[in-house]
Amino acid sequence: MSYIFQFDRLHKVIEDTERSVLFTNVCGCMDEPMIITVLGASGQGKSTLLRVLARLDSFDEGDMMLGNKSYKDWSVREWRMKVGYVSQFPVMLPGSVEDNLKTVSSLHRIPFDHALAKKLMESLRLDHLDWNKKAADLSGGEKQRLSLIRSMLIRSEILLLDEITASLDQHSKHAVEQVLEEWSRREGVGMIWVTHDLQQARHHSKRVWFMAEGTLLEDRDTQAFFDKPDTNAGMQYLQGLKAEGEHHV
Repeated sequence: MSYIFQFDRLHKVIEDTERSVLFTNVCGCMDEPMIITVLGASGQGKSTLLRVLARLDSFDEGDMMLGNKSYKDWSVREWRMKVGYVSQFPVMLPGSVEDNLKTVSSLHRIPFDHALAKKLMESLRLDHLDWNKKAADLSGGEKQRLSLIRSMLIRSEILLLDEITASLDQHSKHAVEQVLEEWSRREGVGMIWVTHDLQQARHHSKRVWFMAEGTLLEDRDTQAFFDKPDTNAGMQYLQGLKAEGEHHV
């Protein structure tokens, strides 16, 4: 079977005094554009895995393939045009909102799609912003959504999303979820989305990758995972988050 994106036996060591292993033998694949959510307790390396897949962090063993080509056969710039990344902690580039919308397109030497940028700003509830406003003066939620739009404008084949709705209000969160679901379907974009929001994972992904015990422990259809995880670690994770949610009700 051919895959649009895959990684095999990834091994990542934390460069501390003990050279601790963060994760090992991590394997995953995407055979068609879809939304995959990555679940797991804090400290399992979910965010680091995304940074590795985006070629922002190094790894110690393994391989990553885009189409039928290893990452070794892509330049970093070409890879990042195909595999976009949106951090949980958005960094605004110097200048205005418009500068931020245009800068990444300029860096990758692709035309700036003004009409698409305007449409995405409207869909993500940012149409009230003056494009001349300094990006540094935006609220945290505005920066998060602007950062997402900036990445979407490259039209990557894969989008790596790291808890991008964690700091958003409910209306903005739902807008992001709807836009991304439509974008994946219409543009044929695969998404790998780290989240701690079980409702988000259940309703917006086709598959779940569950990380525990230092590896990617389960790769399941979303409904199957939520009905009955394959592992004790998976069951304990779901029970723990459900109990935590009930405690805060």
